[in-house]
Amino acid sequence: MATNRKGTGGHGRKALAGKGPTPKAEDREYHPAHRRKQLAERAAANVAKRGGADAGAFGASGRRPQGTDDTEIVTGRNSVLEALRAKIPAIALYIAAKVDIDDRVKESLALATHRGIPVLEVMRPEIDRMAGRDAVHQGIALKVPPYAYAHPQELLDSVLEKGLTPLLVALDGVTDPRNLGAIIRSTAAFGGQGVIVPQRRSAGVNAAAWKTSAGAAARTPVAMAANLTQTLKDYQKRGLFVLGLDGGGDTPLPGLALADRPVVVVVGSEGKGLSRIVTETCDQVVSIPISAVESLNAGIAASVALYEIAKLRAGRSS
Repeated sequence: MATNRKGTGGHGRKALAGKGPTPKAEDREYHPAHRRKQLAERAAANVAKRGGADAGAFGASGRRPQGTDDTEIVTGRNSVLEALRAKIPAIALYIAAKVDIDDRVKESLALATHRGIPVLEVMRPEIDRMAGRDAVHQGIALKVPPYAYAHPQELLDSVLEKGLTPLLVALDGVTDPRNLGAIIRSTAAFGGQGVIVPQRRSAGVNAAAWKTSAGAAARTPVAMAANLTQTLKDYQKRGLFVLGLDGGGDTPLPGLALADRPVVVVVGSEGKGLSRIVTETCDQVVSIPISAVESLNAGIAASVALYEIAKLRAGRSS
């Protein structure tokens, strides 16, 4: 005679089903990836909490262009060290395992530790991936928030408040970030106080520009102009002379009469040069004497012009 038995209620089926999909490595508390995730989130929260104090070192006014929500990776020992010295906001410092430790790496580690920036040791292929295929990172990388641009008028205000004779550089149609980085570097080297880029059709301060600037981007503010032509006109109203660089200019660079006056030097793209409307705004269009068969890219042209202006200023002040 059969007897009634209580069913299992499906417990057997549940046991056979297992515990569900395996959690991601970063969600498993015992996994190193979970610890790295916590450190990165904590650093990001600290940056957001500090807000203006550190942001001011990364950009004079904290303004950011639209569409730049992603973090940037600064690579190379000089660039990373300069960024840390300037106290720009940073989310994490990455060091390749078994990397050769020199004085720059030691100082970078010390600065990051002092500021509470997470230091993560990763395998070299991971830094290769973060930095990009062609980047020479030297085993070190710094993850930073998007660059915060100054306002053009605030940039000029800060120069005048220091009692300096303005020497600014504006870019017209320069789209290669390496040229921008080279121009930032030359501006810093020859006594310039800042660089202005237009909001559209222009290179921005990204990892490639940081790398080419060799860290000068940490010391030289970059402003973003919603309308470059209007910004140049506003500068003229405030006493600055606008000097455009162009191979066909009618004013030779050597012995430039306006060198010791407040000036903004405008550099055009290598292919098209200065735009028509910017050319019409310039007080003088300056040419660099070179062989007719040669041409200079934007970075070199800016460097030559800034060197000549710095030389003339030094000579006239002595």
